[in-house]
Amino acid sequence: MSVTVRVPAKVNVQLAVGAARPDGFHDLANVFLAVGLYDEITVTPSADGLRVTCEGPDAGLVPLDESNLAARAAALLAARHGRTPDVHVHIAKDIPVAGGMAGGSADGAGALLACDALWGTDASREELLEICAELGSDVPFSLVGGAALGLGRGERLTPLEVGGTFHWVFALADAGLSTPAVFREFDRLTHGTDVPEPVASPDLLAALAKGDAHALAANLVNDLQPAALSLRPSLAATLDAGTAAGALGALVSGSGPTTAFLCDSAEAARKVADALGASGTCRAVRATQGPAEGATVV
Repeated sequence: MSVTVRVPAKVNVQLAVGAARPDGFHDLANVFLAVGLYDEITVTPSADGLRVTCEGPDAGLVPLDESNLAARAAALLAARHGRTPDVHVHIAKDIPVAGGMAGGSADGAGALLACDALWGTDASREELLEICAELGSDVPFSLVGGAALGLGRGERLTPLEVGGTFHWVFALADAGLSTPAVFREFDRLTHGTDVPEPVASPDLLAALAKGDAHALAANLVNDLQPAALSLRPSLAATLDAGTAAGALGALVSGSGPTTAFLCDSAEAARKVADALGASGTCRAVRATQGPAEGATVV
């Protein structure tokens, strides 16, 4: 009597950030690509009410109380369907924690889909996406996967065509970065300047559709990268090491501090991963590819 859902990490191949809104959020043009690093969420009926456990790298950094997005997802779905969230949510974590790859959002989407299957609530796709948007800006994409353009806070998704496989290397930093702290630093760095409205790059979208890694690399951009580098200057050395090793393009993933390197083949990715691992600029390195499927019952 359990259900397990596998849910992928993401990289933002474009993250265009507008000025702070009156509600404190920022309008985004966020081009998501799901990649093959996964958390697995298993839900089991519990006689002890709602509880969360976690295993895997950096599991000790994952909150196990009601602030965990997986716990919140179970509680929201249960409330909508008039039941109590008597479930044990177990997270087998492989997505970096506080790494800018939407690991917490993935857990929320995974728990939501798993509880829907366990309880037989038969929630529509629209209802699941509504709950995801209530949980956080990146959670809807974790449910959908593939590639998508996220507008608003990133939660209004339009699926994007991807014409091939893209090979990536991710370098994991020694410690996480707080997403709110990175946005605050973005606001500080851009204070008094005219921040343009965020729009998706036509050239980047065309590169995704064609499966052209060289064109995609030429158009990678993250407006939060200067803020992440301001808070964690050591990331510059990691970016330089991966580029020197032959990556086509490099950027901070989301709010960081994970750095992402686009390569033109699996062999090139292995070489970049080996060089980064030997560089002393990061604590771990992962090579994978995208796009990947969204949250999936396994």
